[in-house]
Amino acid sequence: MSWYVPSPAFTGSSAGHMEGANLSAVTEFVFTGFPQLQDGGLLYFFPLLFIYTFVVVGNLLIFFAVRMDVRLHNPMYNFISTFSFLEVWYTTATIPKMLSNLVSEKKTISMTGCLLQMYFFHSLGNSEAILLITMAIDRYVAICNPLRYQMIMTPRLCAQLSAGSCIFGFLILLPEIVTISTLPFCGPNQIHQIFCDLVPVLRLACTNASVILVEDVIHAVAIIITILIIALSYIRIVSVILRIPSAEGRQKAFSTCGGHLTVFLIFFGSVSLMYLRFNATYPPALDTAIALMFTVLAPFFHPIIYSLRNKDMKNAIRKL
Repeated sequence: MSWYVPSPAFTGSSAGHMEGANLSAVTEFVFTGFPQLQDGGLLYFFPLLFIYTFVVVGNLLIFFAVRMDVRLHNPMYNFISTFSFLEVWYTTATIPKMLSNLVSEKKTISMTGCLLQMYFFHSLGNSEAILLITMAIDRYVAICNPLRYQMIMTPRLCAQLSAGSCIFGFLILLPEIVTISTLPFCGPNQIHQIFCDLVPVLRLACTNASVILVEDVIHAVAIIITILIIALSYIRIVSVILRIPSAEGRQKAFSTCGGHLTVFLIFFGSVSLMYLRFNATYPPALDTAIALMFTVLAPFFHPIIYSLRNKDMKNAIRKL
């Protein structure tokens, strides 16, 4: 999901590769983005544990509230419940390992564990991004074509769109992870980040990983296209809402879109900072802060936005 520029250290001649091959193969990676215990690792542990617990409990409440309250059995809430379910696993792909590393002297992860973390984290992120497009299209049809909404957004189509978002999100990343798993890693093994991410891991490969460059360019283009699709749909939605004659009608229309639009801005704002840097390098502290925004803070706000801004959702959660 980002641009990758191979490090000069790994673009040398075949002789350099042979020399690297004589080094011992890497079996685990060491994270260097964490504070050491003496720097207050435990002080970070408890706030992060609280946020993770809040994200899991909050999203599960939303998921089960939608499933168990028949008044919420419509496309908008079904998509929200699917998004909440994905959020639980999206945070679980990274935060438990972060918590473990904060209280452990050896902040390491095995090669297999690193590949699995990258695969599930990015696959779940891709699924959420595709689902946000689906939710934007759903709101577009509801606002811009309300008379045909129920005929277009049938329960069957909604189920197909939700399942398709998840299946496509997991399949699209599989070739890249398989390719990375075949690359030689012979040292160093320090990942300058707090979780296994594509670019920091690729920089450790003892070979020219230019084959990944094409895929990373595709990821960047995909992010930009996704942002444009959702932005264009909301430009059209807002233009239609502004033409609604009554102030009450405009407010009601805006309220149905406000939560999704806020989540879109938070999600893709953090994604853009993380993966659309276009060769810009950040100081390590800023890099870690952006990673925390992307993996921790954005998921923290999602259940708040979807529950507190919505009266029907609050009532369903209270009932649950």
